[in-house]
Order: sequence, then C-alpha cells, then structure tokens
Amino acid sequence: MFTKESIAEANKALNTVGIEKGKKTTHYVMVNERVKAFRSICPAGRITTKIVCIENGIVTMMAEVADEAGNVIATGFAQEKESSSFINKTSYIENCETSAVGRALGFAGIGIDGSMASAEEVANAIMNQRDPAIDRTGQPAYPTREEMLAVVGKHYPEGKMREALLSAVQSQSLETMSDAAVKAVYNKCMEKKK
Repeated sequence: MFTKESIAEANKALNTVGIEKGKKTTHYVMVNERVKAFRSICPAGRITTKIVCIENGIVTMMAEVADEAGNVIATGFAQEKESSSFINKTSYIENCETSAVGRALGFAGIGIDGSMASAEEVANAIMNQRDPAIDRTGQPAYPTREEMLAVVGKHYPEGKMREALLSAVQSQSLETMSDAAVKAVYNKCMEKKK
C-alpha cells in the first residue's frame, strides 16, 4: 500500500551514490534503487512511459507511476538530445526514459531525501559541464571506453581504493561500470593529473 509510512520505510533501505560537486560530496539515489523501492511498496503498481515528442534528435518523455488500483500517484518528464553526451550517442531515448521514471518516482516521494535528481542525472550534468577537446563534428572528443578504463585502472589499482570506487558506482568490476560512471571517473582522474 502506498502510504507516507511505507515510503519512509522504503527510503531507509535505499543505497546512494556519492557525487562530488566542488569540495562537497552529495549522495543521490539511482533510478534502479527507486524502482526497487516502488516495487517493494506497490508490487502490483505500474510505471509507464511514453514519448511526448521526438524531433531533430531531441526526445521528450513522460513517465507515470500508478498504484495497484490504477490511481496515478505522480508523473515526471525528461528531455535528452542525441549525441549530447557519451551515453546519448547510442542510447538517448533509453537515457531519457530512465530520467523520466526517476523523476516520477521522486515526485512520488521515493529517494528524494537528498535530492530530486537521480545519480544518473547529476553525473550526466557534471560530465556535460566539462570542457573536453572538441572533435571535428563539434562534439566532445573522448577516448574509447577501453582507453578510459585503462586510465581509471592505473589511477585506482587493485586494493581498497578500487573497492571503494566500485562500491560507489555499484559495480563488480571496472569492466561492468556503466558508461556514465566510466566517463565521470575518467574525468576525475584527468582532473587530478592537472
């Protein structure tokens, strides 16, 4: 049953990811954690998404969260531009859908103790604020995933530092890190080299 008490109880169990913004680390809840919390509160509830508009490489999506009886609890919108980030080069629609779901669940009260934004949204925003080299198409130029992983692997050798990194990005190994996490950690490593 979707009640204030059930939401508060589910929020206590949520894992967070720490993301540095300047000298401060803020903890955010990833969308998958919000979905798991919703499913624990409302197993027969539903999350639906639909494309509101897709035009000129820009997609706008809406997500809707409903309880077991079909009552809409919250909605959320998101917008992404194709090729605007590393992950959006291949998955801008999927990325937009995930953001819309995260926002709808946030508006429903799930995972918002720290911030309405999900960890993925914040990591993507931070990456897009970087000023990397620009390639000949006008897009940010990044090395391949494998090259970025090589840099990250050197910066975080086997041991406690690597374990802490993998725990922070909720991954079992460097190779299974999400593209957004690889890029964010790579950017952090490059900043430390300067």
